[in-house]
Amino acid sequence: MKKIYILLGSLFFIAACTTDLDQSPPNLASADSLTDFEGVLNAAYYYQLGSVTPLAVMAEFRSDNALMDEAPYTEFDVYTNNLTTMENQFFAPMYRGLYKSILSANNVIENSTNATHVGEAKFLRALSYFKLVKSFGAITVHLTASPSLSDTSILVRQPANDVYNNVIIPDLMDAMSALDVAIVDGRASRYAAQALLGKVYATMGDFSSAEPHLAAVAGGAGLALKTNFDEVFGAANEVGNSEIIFSTQVSSSIVDEYGFGSDFWNWFVGDDSKADFPVDPDLVAAFDASDANGGGTDLRRAVTLSSDGLTAVKFPKDGGLGGEHDWIEIRLADIILLYAEALNENDAPATTVLPLLDPLRTRAGLTSLTGTVTSKADVRQAIADERRLELAFEGHRWFDLVRTGTVDAEMGVSVNSNYHLFPIPISEVLSSDGVITQNAGY
Repeated sequence: MKKIYILLGSLFFIAACTTDLDQSPPNLASADSLTDFEGVLNAAYYYQLGSVTPLAVMAEFRSDNALMDEAPYTEFDVYTNNLTTMENQFFAPMYRGLYKSILSANNVIENSTNATHVGEAKFLRALSYFKLVKSFGAITVHLTASPSLSDTSILVRQPANDVYNNVIIPDLMDAMSALDVAIVDGRASRYAAQALLGKVYATMGDFSSAEPHLAAVAGGAGLALKTNFDEVFGAANEVGNSEIIFSTQVSSSIVDEYGFGSDFWNWFVGDDSKADFPVDPDLVAAFDASDANGGGTDLRRAVTLSSDGLTAVKFPKDGGLGGEHDWIEIRLADIILLYAEALNENDAPATTVLPLLDPLRTRAGLTSLTGTVTSKADVRQAIADERRLELAFEGHRWFDLVRTGTVDAEMGVSVNSNYHLFPIPISEVLSSDGVITQNAGY
């Protein structure tokens, strides 16, 4: 598969902190001498790689889907300030990569005359800030390609709601206007921008605003669920996949913030000694419950888990293609389930909401819930259960628990809300002389 960021002729290796801002490599053209910013746009796509492995681990191992075996990585399940010890493994690579993507996108937005490229850059900037906000809460905001190196006030963290309302939502609105609905593998599209906008509103708890955008994508022309669940995953299924709305392309030949190709799947299949048997027994029990209550065997189990239920095989490593799995950022099933959630939260009757789940459940070999689940609260739980099994190991679970306020209920422990967020990399706090502050509890 061709990877869109292979052409990196005009990279601006810039990070968020003061010590990293002044990093324009020699022999690369300066922004004011460029006329074609496609290389810079490709760099903005490329830098998303830095968030792939961290988000995969943060979303799954912090939740009740996966477990670490080895200290200090077991801290993901303890909810103390000791997560800061994993800065170099997860939080710093993600933080650096996303701010590099943002500043590359800023360069395109400021300087390119190609409206489509500007639309893609605004999508990528919004996606980057969305990942940062849901992971860290209040964050530093850069909206220019050349942040001042002397004015440290620009590093002050902005409240999450301000970032949503003043940056992410306007960027996605602009991207929707600039982009076409056609989905080309690895590129942003109008559907990707509208789907992400719906996800943003849902994360904010604004389901009235989320509903129309999610509805438009859920019924979008050219989008369709694959007939079989296993046809969604695997490197061989990625090109032209009607269910994948946007993914970050991964290649074993392209290094990321770690200095080697992204390998998020290794954490799930047990190839890393820190998690030899990563599947949380609670997820196995959830599949058991789905079998018992669904009128059949949930076919997603065999695609998601090994036969012994100890490792996750959703992104198989067979055929020598392990290093070529793209990271699915948004797919149709995710949007359908969010649309059902928005309808339910907006007081639509169960008879309207539950049929949306039928195609997913039929594909999974299960019966319809219509008529068996009636109350708003029970429909809410049914959708949450469906999201867990449908989207396991795709980077959603922890963020879903935080978004829906169900961390304590699902994890079975009382978790201080400070630890709903992850720690700001200490390197960023120190290099900014404390202008960038640490999250409470860390």
